[in-house]
Order: sequence, then C-alpha cells, then structure tokens
Amino acid sequence: MQGVRYIYHHSYTLLVFVVMILFRPALSIYVNTLSSTEYLTISNNKTLVSPGDVFELGFFKTTSSSRWYLGIWYKTLSDRTYVWIANRDNPISNSTGTLKISGNNLVLLGDSNKPVWSTNLTRRSERSPVVAELLANGNFVMRDSNNNDASQFLWQSFDYPTDTLLPDMKLGYDLKTGLDRFLTSWRSLDDPSSGNFSYRLETRKFPEFYLRSGIFRVHRSGPWNGIRFSGIPDDQKLSYMVYNFTDNSEEVAYTFRMTNNSIYSRLTVSFLGHFERQTWNPSLGMWNAFWSFILDSQCDIYKMCGPYAYCDVNTSPICNCIQGFNPSDVEQWDRRSWAGGCIRRTRLSCSGDGFTRMKNMKLPETTMAIVDRSIGVKECEKKCLSDCNCTAFSNADIRNGGMGCVIWTGRLDDMRNYAADGQDLYFRLAAVDLVKKRNANWKIISLTVGVTVLLLLIMFCLWKRKQKRAKANATSIVNRQRNQNLPMNGMVLSSKTEFSEENKIEELELPLIDLETVVKATENFSNCNKLGQGGFGIVYKGRLLDGKEIAVKRLSKTSVQGTDEFMNEVTLIARLQHINLVQIIGCCIEADEKMLIYEYLENLSLDSFLFGKTRRSKLNWKERFDITNGVARGLLYLHQDSRFRIIHRDLKVSNILLDKNMIPKISDFGMARMFAREETEASTMKVVGTYGYMSPEYAMHGIFSEKSDVFSFGVIVLEIVTGKRNSGFNNLNYEDHLLNYAWSHWKEGKALEIVDPVTVDSLPSTFQKQEVLKCIQIGLLCVQELAENRPTMSSVVWMLGSEATEIPQPKPPGYCIRRSPYELDPSSSRQYDNDEWTVNQYTCSFIDAR
Repeated sequence: MQGVRYIYHHSYTLLVFVVMILFRPALSIYVNTLSSTEYLTISNNKTLVSPGDVFELGFFKTTSSSRWYLGIWYKTLSDRTYVWIANRDNPISNSTGTLKISGNNLVLLGDSNKPVWSTNLTRRSERSPVVAELLANGNFVMRDSNNNDASQFLWQSFDYPTDTLLPDMKLGYDLKTGLDRFLTSWRSLDDPSSGNFSYRLETRKFPEFYLRSGIFRVHRSGPWNGIRFSGIPDDQKLSYMVYNFTDNSEEVAYTFRMTNNSIYSRLTVSFLGHFERQTWNPSLGMWNAFWSFILDSQCDIYKMCGPYAYCDVNTSPICNCIQGFNPSDVEQWDRRSWAGGCIRRTRLSCSGDGFTRMKNMKLPETTMAIVDRSIGVKECEKKCLSDCNCTAFSNADIRNGGMGCVIWTGRLDDMRNYAADGQDLYFRLAAVDLVKKRNANWKIISLTVGVTVLLLLIMFCLWKRKQKRAKANATSIVNRQRNQNLPMNGMVLSSKTEFSEENKIEELELPLIDLETVVKATENFSNCNKLGQGGFGIVYKGRLLDGKEIAVKRLSKTSVQGTDEFMNEVTLIARLQHINLVQIIGCCIEADEKMLIYEYLENLSLDSFLFGKTRRSKLNWKERFDITNGVARGLLYLHQDSRFRIIHRDLKVSNILLDKNMIPKISDFGMARMFAREETEASTMKVVGTYGYMSPEYAMHGIFSEKSDVFSFGVIVLEIVTGKRNSGFNNLNYEDHLLNYAWSHWKEGKALEIVDPVTVDSLPSTFQKQEVLKCIQIGLLCVQELAENRPTMSSVVWMLGSEATEIPQPKPPGYCIRRSPYELDPSSSRQYDNDEWTVNQYTCSFIDAR
C-alpha cells in the first residue's frame, strides 16, 4: 500500500510539473529573455522583467493617446516612469504590435505586419542563435545565445537613449564606431515623440555638453575639471554615486554608477528643457531633483551676459564686466540688455601684459581653447604670455592642486561666478590696468582700515546708548503682550534682531530709527502724506533730514494680526536683496509704535496704473512686458535664489511697487512663509491673503507652496495684459470672471481680443503680438487648477525670455468664488475687512474645457 501511495504522489508531482512547462506563457512567470521562437504582442500583454524586478519591457500607451509604444519602465514605482522607448517617433496606431527576433535583428511590427522599428544589424558570420535580454540595469541587449560577454553585445538600448540616462549608460561619442549617444526630450508631458530639447556632447580639444532648444544653444555644462563639469557646481558627489568622464582615443563619454542599488537615480531632460539628476523618494512616492540646471536662475542661460562679462546671481545687475573692461553699450547695459557684453579699456600690447585672477568661475566656452595636459599652471602662464592672441588661461584639472593647461584665444563667452566651487580663471590685462588695479586695492585696504577704526569707536558709543533704550522698549512690549494675551514671538528690540521659525533670537543687521525722526519726516503723520492703508495700518510718505524720501509702514495699535505680520516682515525682508524686491531701510520700535521704513517708490503701486483712469494710458506694452519679467525674476529669487526659500502668499498688483524707472518691486511680506530647502508644501488652518489671487488648494484646504505664488502670478499677468481686475471672485457670475474670460477667448483663437486697447494706442511701435500671446499663454499655464500642472517660476522666466521655447498648451483654470459673509449668516452685524475670510466662505471649481 505504501508503494502505491509513493507511485501516486510522484506521478501527481510530475503531472503538475509537466502542466507548468506546457502552459508557462499563460502563467505570470517573470522572464527576462526573448528567443527566436518567442514574441511579445500588445494583445497578449506579455512583458520582460529584469533580474531583481526593477525594470520591465513591454507595450504601453499614454493616457491621452490610443497609439502604442515599446518601452522600458521602472516596474515597482507608483509613478510609471519610462526610461527608454524604441518607436517613439513611429507609434503603432492599433493593438496589432508584435516584437520578435527575425534573423539577426529585433523587429517591431505594426499595422499589416509592417516594420516600424528594427535594430538594423548587418549580417553576422556566426551561426549560433541570438536572444534578446533585459538586464538588471535596464539595458535591453541582443547577444549570441552562448555569449554573455558585455563587450560582445550585438546591440544594446543603452547606445540609443531617449530622454533618460540610467546608471552605467554613457553620453557622448564612441570614436571607434562613430556612435553619438545623446538625450532628446519628449514633445510634451503626454507625447513621447522627439521633443525640442536635446543634451549633447560637442567634442573639441576640451569637450563639453550643450542643452539645445532646436538649433539654439540654451545652456552649457562647462568642461570636465576632473571632479565635475565646471558649469554644474551643485552636482556634488554622493556616497552612493560615482561619476566618470572618459576622454581618450576610443571614446569621449560621461557616465555614472550606483554603489547602492536600492537607490534609484537618473538624469533626464524634460519637455520644458530642464536637465535634472533625480532620485526616487519612496516615502513620498515621487522623484526628487537634488540638482537641476537651466532655469535655476538667469545665470544658467547660455551667453546671458555677452562677451567678456560674467553672470553672478548675488550682484545687481547680475551681469558684470571683467576687471579692465567696460560695457560696450552703456545705455543698453543700464536697460538690463547685456547681450553686447563688454570691451577692453586698454588694448593689449603683447609685451608687459599680465594677468588678474578670478575665483570660483565657470570657465568660458571652449570653442577657441587649446589644451596641453602635460604642463602646470606656471608653465601655462608663460605659454599664454608668449602668444599675443592668448586672452586667458586656467587649469584643465583641479585635482591635486591643479594640473594641465587650457588657453583661450579670442573672445571669452558664457562665464559665471559662483559663491563656492568653480575654479580659478586668469584674464590677460594691459600693464596700465594691472597698475590701476594694484593701486586701487591698496587704496581700498587703507580706506577700509581707517573707516573700520572710526566705525568701531562710533559703534561703541552708540552701543551703550542703544542697549539701554532697547532693553526698556523690549520690557514694555513683552509686558503689553502678556497683558493682552498676545503670542510671544521672541522679539528683542536691538539693531541686530531676527526671528527664526523656531522663535529663536538670531543676529540680524536692521538699523533702528528713533521715533522723533519718523515723526518729523512724516510731519506728525499728516493725512497729506498718507499713501495707503491696509489691515496692518497706514503707510505714510516721509522725508529725512538729508532729503531722502521714505515710506513708513505704521502698525495699527489695535491689530493683533498686524503684530504678527510686523514681526514676520522684520524676519524676512531684511534678509532679501534683489532689484525686484522692495528695500527696507530700518525700523522704529519705540513707545507704543512699531514701524517699518522702506525706500520710497515714486510711481506707487502697479494697480494705480492698470486700473486708474488717468495713469492707465501711460503704461504701454513694452513697460507691461518689462514689469511682468521683473515680477517673475523677483518671485524666482524668493523661491530659488535667495538664502531662504520664501513663499509670499499675498502676491497681487497692489503689492507690486514701481520706482521712477518703472522697475517693479514686490512688497508686503507680512504673510510670507519661510521654507526649508527640502520642503515642498505646507498647510495652515488660518488662510490669509487676498481673494482673487488665491489658488484653489490654498483657499479650500489651506495647502500652500511655490505653486500658490505661481497661481497669483498668473492672475497678475492676465490683469497686466487685459487691464481688468479679477473681480469675478466676489460673485457667482462666471462670465464676469477674468480667468474664464481669458480662457474662453484663448481656446476660441481670439486671445488678442482681451488685450487692453490702451497698450495698442499708447505707443503702437512697442506692441508685439507674439509677446502678448506668449504672456496670455503663460498666465493661463500659471492658473491651472492642479498645482502640479503649473510651471515653476524658473520655467516662467525662461519662457518669457526665450523666443525659441515651445510653450505647453494650458489646461482649464481653477478658481474660487467668495461668498458674502451675510449670505452665510444674514443675522450677523459684524463688519468684515477686505481680507478677512475663512476657508468655508469659498467655493472652488474649474472651468469646463468643452
């Protein structure tokens, strides 16, 4: 009986094994190879899965298209991310696609079994069969069935990248075969066909990568300096990532590898032209960019400042002439048009010339560069001096104190100065300019020492006086806050006071101005000097004893909200320095008064021009476009380029001030929030801001981020173009809503009909139809309902400034409608100010796209 059971048991096991073998395609068994007798089709939904289950190859279609593609994607990520596509420019129009091995080639068949893609290999002499295999690193290869040697692959997808560079892939040239590996963006977010942007190596004696928009160069990586590309200083080495750049007789190529395979990382070119190194964040379920370039700032733009000039985000203006050079066109330079660059003050004589060193530089474009890797910096200097055409030199490799020699002849283009990193660059100057520089340096040193000693004496005397007064004022305010049950915000009245998010007292330079001076300047806060009024209090015009005009923001004594805003504004505004942000001069905290003193801007706020009957005609299109650009640059500085990332939360036309030259300056940081670099959004139960400019997610759910400010900016752009207020927010008539008004005209192809006729009539020569249409399109992109669909401010600045950029089509806007508090509670007799609204007083919706 036992023998019978034994025979039965093993017969059953054998039967199960046979069934599994016979019906293997019907079972979901992961395979990573495709033989000459197997195939993948769209209809059988079969895929190849790499060892380790990281990558998957198969057919897919995008959400808005019925066309099919063969591609590779990350298998386990919640966000489907494609890394390679075979037939990106020749999709299959129906579900008849088949991938199979035909002879020595992989072939993708489409309609009527017509080939739409093939590996195009020439005939081999070997007779062994070939197989296709998806490797663990995401490389899809063709090889002999009996040969696993990577150097003997017949074909590999890594040689034909799309928009993504994976670890172990190479970008650049195989000099033996002539193969050029480069990245090309998708055409749009949902269209994987070849887009407008490409990232490609240009091989010269000192090769570097260029990001192009069509035929136009838009960013340059700078040459490899032994550690990184000189134009990408933020690309720091991480413990789990190793970079490599090879430049020899066989190849010129860049690659990187991961030492920790559990971390997913990639380089990608987006359809907007952003080139980013991204790492997957499993806790958030999204890709995080730990560095990116093009549009991180204006200084990333190719040849932003013209020849013999360099870009620096920490200066104003951002473009600067090299020592010994002057702007080639002073008038254009003053108008922030820097394309003409700079010219030498003194011609080179070839004898007696010398060099001045600039630190932390992105090296100039290497078109005219000569490289000699056998000599050091001293020999490099002698070699440059011996060549009358030499204009600059530097090290080719910064490791071990500097090695190799790079010499530039002719003009120097596309330079940038960094706060750190970069490398030393030596410019050639005439002897007379070198003497002037040395003399100027000695004068500066002597003057600095003298002034420092004098200031120390003065500061010591003032310190004693201010310490006593500040202590008394601080005690008074603290006592009053306690008596009135106001929040304690860690405020100390000192000429060096700052409030951090943790309410800790930090050191901050902010001059105190005594109350007597402010009273005299404003003529005892005369109504004649009143400039405006808000929930915080009143703003007055004033004039100091030296004749300097000021604007005094006087906090209302009865406003609890104003106290918080005052402290927040003191915290933030003193840290920010940018031409498109209002400049603070000091503050006054004395007796019961708390005041901020700003620079006075002659042309007041933008709304007085856009909506004022008398001033409206003075604002032509060129000025409107320049104002739009200025506001965008100021907001980009707050979001990305400032020391601390700031979300404004109350961006509107009345908070954009104009100086005498009509340069816009963002003001009123009372409601702003400071973000840590790793933060992407925050939420609050207390929604503050101005209706009409609030994004839907902020008004309804209290969620705010950079994209909340982008929404407000979009509203401002549409107001600038149309000259109309976004007044539809305070009623239920959608037709009166500015966003609906703009959207309906845009989708009907009548966008120019919404333009303020004054812009055409005031100065017709400045009216540019393409600029106007671009602004309308950008404005609509910024006010899209979903925050993730809105562009970043870096993208906005790039789209505004580039004529070659292909701008995405906007989706319908989102908006909120403010309901009257009397609708909510007709019996209420409470008085509401303009900004005093709660979340449940809003109705959010989106405009129907039909």
